[in-house]
Amino acid sequence: MNFKNKVVLVTGAGAGIGKAIALLFAERGARLAIVDRNAQNLRAAADACAKDERPLEIVADLSTDEGCEKTVKETLERYGRLDVLVNNAGVGARTDLLHTDMAIFDKVFNTNVRGVYNLTRLLAPSLIETKGNIVNISSVMGTSVLVGGLPYSMTKAALDHFTRLIALELAPKGVRVNAVSPGVTVSEFVQTVTGMSDGQYSEYLANMALGIPMGRVCQPEHVAKMVVFLASEDCDLVTGTVVKVDGGVELSVESNHIKEQFKKK
Repeated sequence: MNFKNKVVLVTGAGAGIGKAIALLFAERGARLAIVDRNAQNLRAAADACAKDERPLEIVADLSTDEGCEKTVKETLERYGRLDVLVNNAGVGARTDLLHTDMAIFDKVFNTNVRGVYNLTRLLAPSLIETKGNIVNISSVMGTSVLVGGLPYSMTKAALDHFTRLIALELAPKGVRVNAVSPGVTVSEFVQTVTGMSDGQYSEYLANMALGIPMGRVCQPEHVAKMVVFLASEDCDLVTGTVVKVDGGVELSVESNHIKEQFKKK
């Protein structure tokens, strides 16, 4: 899984899963463009990824047309090509139908669905030229039914189907499209959405692990390894898949335990 001279764009690369993905691609020799809304986090990620060549840092809000267009323009101006697009950027919300409002709905959908659709649309011609591929970062929340999961779960269900739809559309053009669906993963993203203190979050993760058949939650590196594998030539006939990295949580009746923990927080 060598990505030497391959150009890889990773969105939401300032922290968590996105940063882990960028780091692993850098280790495998990729030429990186990394995107995040937080300039400070992005700079730290670029520092960590800097090997033979420092990544291109793009500060952009991908929920906007301007942010997507800026990302495309700067990536292609710097590298002239794109081999792998990793749509990782996302925002969350913890609410339900009776307590949410359209501002929250729009914020989540504009980043998690509209932004992914728009950026992919704009970069598809470049990926067709290189016979490249796309990896979308979804979530097991896209197939889980939990009170409090609106509207985030809806966006991930949409992303799963988007993956399948464009995989079919782009396959004759030589472009593969897959998604990785993480389970409970250690991430600042989750802690921010839930508003937990560090102590509460540690307790939450320990309790969640009790409902996972393999007995532990995911680390960002687990997700990164699957992303890099799917993007590699080792998977040259894999397209339209949504691969779970969740420790088997959906296989077990103990997943009901996770539902209960989710309700409590």
